[in-house]
Amino acid sequence: MKIVRILFFTVLVICCNSFLIFGQKAVVKGSKYLVNPTLPWSERMARTILYDFPGVWQMEGGKEVKWAYTKGLACSAFLELWKKTGNRTYFEYPKAYADTLISEKGIIRGYKMEDYNIDQINAGKMLFDLYAETRDQRYETALRTLRRQFDHHPRTKEGGLWHKKVYPHQMWLDGLYMGAPFYARYGKQYNEPQSIDDAMNWVILMEKKSRDPKTGLLYHAWDESKEQRWANKETGLSPHFWGRGMGWYAMALVDILDYSADHPKKEEIIQIIKRTAEAIVRVQDKKTGGWFQVLDLANRERNYIEGSGSAMFTYFLLKAVKKGYLDPSYLPVAKKAYQGFLAHLIKIGSDGRIVITPVCAGAGLGGNPYRDGSYEYYINEQKRDNDPKAVGPFIMASLFYEEL
Repeated sequence: MKIVRILFFTVLVICCNSFLIFGQKAVVKGSKYLVNPTLPWSERMARTILYDFPGVWQMEGGKEVKWAYTKGLACSAFLELWKKTGNRTYFEYPKAYADTLISEKGIIRGYKMEDYNIDQINAGKMLFDLYAETRDQRYETALRTLRRQFDHHPRTKEGGLWHKKVYPHQMWLDGLYMGAPFYARYGKQYNEPQSIDDAMNWVILMEKKSRDPKTGLLYHAWDESKEQRWANKETGLSPHFWGRGMGWYAMALVDILDYSADHPKKEEIIQIIKRTAEAIVRVQDKKTGGWFQVLDLANRERNYIEGSGSAMFTYFLLKAVKKGYLDPSYLPVAKKAYQGFLAHLIKIGSDGRIVITPVCAGAGLGGNPYRDGSYEYYINEQKRDNDPKAVGPFIMASLFYEEL
């Protein structure tokens, strides 16, 4: 039954995508193009993904449907594109993914609350829009399930959420994007001001623990127990400033304010946004406008301009200027980042499809085999073209850039 259901929704998405690609001038009639090169970059990226991956779950070489933060990020980007264009295919693509994983009773297949894995929250962000559009009760049931995870999620002594139960006493920058905007949005939608308070405090605490006063950059993670091999025995901090890690945090900063406009700590978050912008602009590559895999070691051997972190910082800067959190003087910096991304991190195929490269496929700390957070570790991690961790932020950054 499970296989039949997956096949059904895969065929549904393929049919929808075929209409989009062949029925709405994604192909320039009589030409060699599969993706129309005259479209905005946001749609060129989206249509490339639709063509290459008829099901969201197929991204990252997926062979089975899984509830995953990476797929959730791509889905969120497609929903933003749907809101801007009104093109229903951009809505149906993430909906089909959700429908393969959420049962009629609202149970998320493969999700285990007792794992207390903050990554599992991120895919839930799309459910707000799916429920608002369809009023399908199973989406709201799934939302409420994910919200309950916060009630018992393990925390540091000051209330910061552990990244995962299997990573005790640790806060990672990644986790703030996975959980805080969802938590605040739920609080706003369901009249839970304490949830917004908790999310805001978590964001503030992360900067307090992770920020380096000299550079202004944030270390990838903090171990309250100082027991991990990667942790500094005095500070508990990991050794390096990882580009995508800080990119996740930067996106969380601008996204959480969408749901906390009247919060008493809004100004505190805006000050963090300003400090974050100052720090990342100092390490922005002057030639390409992008950011390195290890942010502060531009001249070190084998370091490289990395696609996901660069897309995330570009989104952060464009949105922060648009929303008035940053001075307009940052707009030329944001434009340089975006234009540099197009020039140095995108390749265009002869058929019009586009590829973001290089993108770090994944990076973390601890685990088995053990990830020590060293420079060599980050540099040697696998790369993957058109990874959703770059595709999603690029689409979202493009939507802001296209409004300029």
